Amino acid sequence: MKAEITLTGRPITKKNSSRIVTNRRTGRPMVIPSPQYKIYEEACLWELSTYRGPKFGDKPVNLKAVYYMPNRRSWPDLAGLLQATCDILEESKIINNDKFIVSFDGSHIAGVDKENPRVEVTIEEVSV
Repeated sequence: MKAEITLTGRPITKKNSSRIVTNRRTGRPMVIPSPQYKIYEEACLWELSTYRGPKFGDKPVNLKAVYYMPNRRSWPDLAGLLQATCDILEESKIINNDKFIVSFDGSHIAGVDKENPRVEVTIEEVSV
């Protein structure tokens, strides 16, 4: 089973520019994502709401993510981008849990595409 998904827009990491806020109920500090990440996540989830391809349950998968950035400003780290992509795919229920991703073979930041920043994701079941 294999799925190919393209998420448009500038890929954003979840961990950069996080905010520390106080939980009103408990009074404890907590870390929440930046407003830019929340906007990116909502846009991706909106795109994925029409996804009709295969869903990946409790079987091991390889996730390949190829990122195209709009410019070289604020160049992100690959690990942060992968974490954000995994969280979005999990939130959209395409993958049950990112613990079933056993490899990220082929994932990389491909470079700059000013006109069409995006991430091209390929998810494929693998045997371990």
